[in-house]
Amino acid sequence: MKQATINIRNKRATFDYELVETFTAGIVLTGTEIKSIRLGKAGLTDTYCLFERGELWVRNMHIAEYFYGTYNNHSARRDRKLLLNRNELRKLSRLTKETGFTIIPVRLFLSERGLAKLTVAVAKGKKQYDKRQSLRAKEDKRSIDRMFKK
Repeated sequence: MKQATINIRNKRATFDYELVETFTAGIVLTGTEIKSIRLGKAGLTDTYCLFERGELWVRNMHIAEYFYGTYNNHSARRDRKLLLNRNELRKLSRLTKETGFTIIPVRLFLSERGLAKLTVAVAKGKKQYDKRQSLRAKEDKRSIDRMFKK
C-alpha cells in the first residue's frame, strides 16, 4: 500500500527569518497524533523550539485531534520532544546562544519508513527592509516567468 506524501511547510519561516543551518529531527508522538499527521491535519504556524534540561522541544505545533479518537485522544497544541543526536543538540544550543538566533520548524514530513520527521532551522530574524527585498525579488521572478510563458 503506497502512502500519500505529507509535506507540511511553515511558509512564514523563510519570509520572517534568514535560515542559517537545517537539521532533521524525529518527533515523539502518540498514536492519534501520527494518524492525524498522515491525514495532513497539522500546522506549523507560530511554532518555535526551545531547550529544556538539555532536550529540544517544539512548542505550539498544531496537530488536529483525530476524528475517530476516543477518550485517549491527544491535545492539539501540546509540547513535543524532538529526537536529535548529542552532537546536533550541542551544535544547536551553541548556535542559539549567539544573539539574534532562534530555532524554528520549517517542514513536517513522513519518511520512507512512515515516521514523522521535522526539519528545524537555526534562523536569524529579518528586518523590515529585508522582507521588502524578499517580496520584490519574488514579484520580479513571477513577472519574468509570466513573460517567458507567453
